[in-house]
Amino acid sequence: MGHNHHNSGSTGKRLTATIILNFLTSAAEIIGGILSGSLSLVSDALHNLSDGFSVIISYIALKLKKKDNSLKHTFGLKRAEILAAVINASTLIVIYLFLFYEAVKRFYSAQHIEPSLMIIVASIGLAANIAGTLLLKKDSKDSINIRSSYFHLLSDSVASAAVILGGIAISFWNIYWIDPLLTILIGIYIVRESFVILSEAIHILMEGAPVNISIEDIQKEIETIKGVNNIHHVHLWMVGENDAHLEAHIDVEDRLISGSGELLEQIETALKDKFGIKHVTLQFECNVCKETGLLGMH
Repeated sequence: MGHNHHNSGSTGKRLTATIILNFLTSAAEIIGGILSGSLSLVSDALHNLSDGFSVIISYIALKLKKKDNSLKHTFGLKRAEILAAVINASTLIVIYLFLFYEAVKRFYSAQHIEPSLMIIVASIGLAANIAGTLLLKKDSKDSINIRSSYFHLLSDSVASAAVILGGIAISFWNIYWIDPLLTILIGIYIVRESFVILSEAIHILMEGAPVNISIEDIQKEIETIKGVNNIHHVHLWMVGENDAHLEAHIDVEDRLISGSGELLEQIETALKDKFGIKHVTLQFECNVCKETGLLGMH
């Protein structure tokens, strides 16, 4: 138990360091973008800023996971990070819609840009993003929550590198249209990723089944267990990330109704080992349900 607490504390410290790096970098890039006139630099700064908030969400999620379930929140507060992901992804999409508008305007009225300042500030951003990815790399292997922040920072590194290349192109060939073009290209990628996050978060909030678990496969596995006639009225949903819950009716042979403890253990073990489902509620019965479809009727 002490070992887990130590790992959680170390992860928290690395997340805190990453948050500080992100906000300092964002401030530098916003100021640098305004002074240099580079929209792509401001775009990268906003991406950095959003990533800072995503890392804060990861940090809060670590804290919320430690809270016990209560009479008001019987599942705990596991969906707090899912709600925050919806808010952050939606905000990011709105920000980039505005930046797309500004970029299109700049295609028609080119604005002077200081490429040297653009390159220097973007280089600082690149160094900070690489440092952030290194800080989170270790923890990303064990946590999908932190892995999402890790890949955001990794994509930030690519965006900063693109801004540097844009600054070099402006410096040597005076092609100022490269700046709004980079803004649009970076924005398309970020908006696409935001929609993916938004879609996944909404799927969880709508009590969707885990995409990597097939209910038909669960049916095949459970119905191979001796004594089970069929499984029906199955409900499979996610309370939080990597936290699948299942409830179902199990039609069993009449002789097993009174002594179903061993059968219950067999089914729970199969669901845990084969599908990673740890929270199971089962109702044993013998020819009781009129509706025996896999998903039941409402």
